[in-house]
Amino acid sequence: MANIASARKRIRQTAKRTARNTARKSRMRTFIKKVETAIASGNQEEARAALRAAQPEIQRAATKGVIHHNTVARKISRLSARVKALASA
Repeated sequence: MANIASARKRIRQTAKRTARNTARKSRMRTFIKKVETAIASGNQEEARAALRAAQPEIQRAATKGVIHHNTVARKISRLSARVKALASA
């Protein structure tokens, strides 16, 4: 355990930040799962609505530094391609 006050403060800050980031990442994953569930059901309207709800949430994770911007671009691109493919299927 840290003995110096600044080190103790750092530990507190890190714990808070970790909890916040974990919650953000979990929230993002939940939104992605909702889109994937809608895609699996085959309902394009539902999938499109879920993707519209998930997009800002995924992008917010990158803005806050939880995940990389390219990861966001890749995830959104792949999800939207899968939603778009429902129309032709």
